[in-house]
Amino acid sequence: MDRIAHFSALLQQQPANDLFRFSLAQAFLAADRPAEAEPHLRRCIEAKADWMIPRILLGKALLRRGDAAGARALLEDALALAIAQSHEAPEAEIRALLGELGPAAS
Repeated sequence: MDRIAHFSALLQQQPANDLFRFSLAQAFLAADRPAEAEPHLRRCIEAKADWMIPRILLGKALLRRGDAAGARALLEDALALAIAQSHEAPEAEIRALLGELGPAAS
């Protein structure tokens, strides 16, 4: 069974399980299906205010579809969480992504 089918089935059995939802989103991203990952990542973000990784992944997904402003907002939130949580590797990754976006429009 592929990962999308696996986590879809698990999420159907336990729709409130945010870890299954997150894993399904990751499976969609791995399959180059970011649009299908987006609603699941948004639910993860809504479910847990300090969950950094879904913000990074959603930011990357938005970048892939050309939504630089939406990506920037999510990545800036993720950066604040990475700093607050002392996650150095994600902080560096987020800073690199924001650097690629260039300065924010005023």
